[in-house]
Amino acid sequence: MYSQLYFDYNATTPCTKEVVDAMLPYFHKDFGNPSSSHHPYGWLANSAVEDATVSIAKDLGVDSSSLVYTSGATESINMIFKGVASNLQSKGKHIITTKAEHKAVLDTCAFLEDDGFEISYLEVNSDGLISLEALQKELRPDTILVALLYANNETGIIQPLEDAAKLTHSNGSLLFSDTTQALGKIDLSKIMDLVDFACFSAHKVYGPKGIGLTYIKHNKNYEGLPSFIQGGGQQKKQRGGTLNTPCIVGFAKAIELTSKDFEKEKLRLESLQNKLEEGLLKIELAISNNKGKQRLPNTVHISFPYVDGTNLLTALSRKIAVSNGSACNSASVEPSHVLSAMGVERSLAYASLRFSIGRYTTESDIEKAVEIVTNVVAGQREQNILWERR
Repeated sequence: MYSQLYFDYNATTPCTKEVVDAMLPYFHKDFGNPSSSHHPYGWLANSAVEDATVSIAKDLGVDSSSLVYTSGATESINMIFKGVASNLQSKGKHIITTKAEHKAVLDTCAFLEDDGFEISYLEVNSDGLISLEALQKELRPDTILVALLYANNETGIIQPLEDAAKLTHSNGSLLFSDTTQALGKIDLSKIMDLVDFACFSAHKVYGPKGIGLTYIKHNKNYEGLPSFIQGGGQQKKQRGGTLNTPCIVGFAKAIELTSKDFEKEKLRLESLQNKLEEGLLKIELAISNNKGKQRLPNTVHISFPYVDGTNLLTALSRKIAVSNGSACNSASVEPSHVLSAMGVERSLAYASLRFSIGRYTTESDIEKAVEIVTNVVAGQREQNILWERR
């Protein structure tokens, strides 16, 4: 077992024992291919997939036929953007998103720009929120898709999706929201009614890595997405390939477990979140990048002036697992694009950390984390001549 405290739940979560136990039979006992329709091995696997899909749909409050399994949210995002672009380019080639989206969205938009699509990137304010007036101004007759990250993976800030949906749909455009971080942390029942597309990853909710979901709302004015991966015609010909039965079963179990004690766990996380934030903000000059905002109940984002961010992260890594941004962008030497979009000064953005807590975080963990960070920041500042001369 690692000695570090784990404060990086937004990057990934541990797969719970109940989820692993639910998956195991489909690796070695009921191992059949769910597309094998001529013998019991296939029938059992197919039945497991169908039961899991019904369970997930029930927990999300959607129709089971609106769900397509993928390898994760990144694939789902590619599937949605490229599918809408392919289907609706005769109507228009204009897409609207924000500068604070996950890199999976921004990189897919860059790909489409190279293919002749026009992308409008909405600014966000210092709170990380879009301007509805700016969205309305950008909407055009040829706007085919609006993409808004519901809960930001770095700051946890929640966008005003209800108002954005009204503007988008009144323009005749489709709305996609990356709901990956929101699953299991905030109620999505109303959100699923607002969006035309959404995406999820199991490993964010104590399920296995390598399995995700694309949600495609049934719309009489829109024919749905074209086949994204060809080969076998699985999943109503929208994504070919052998279905990952064990991980699908695990995904369903993970969502089921998350749904059981949802309100109780949400309150527990909020209490721990507040305690963590209060403790970290006692560090001299520390700044919260999401305090007081509508946000996820598990995410604290703090900047520590007069500290070198790389050295801080290296020093902390011996005792606590934290992040300076999205795990999908960890190779970048640039400051967080989310903080940059929020107007956070470059040197301060480098010295910022995301703390994300989860199911196995305890009050004792919070106390230890605050003590560790306080001491490490103090040690880093002692080596900074600017701190002495502040």
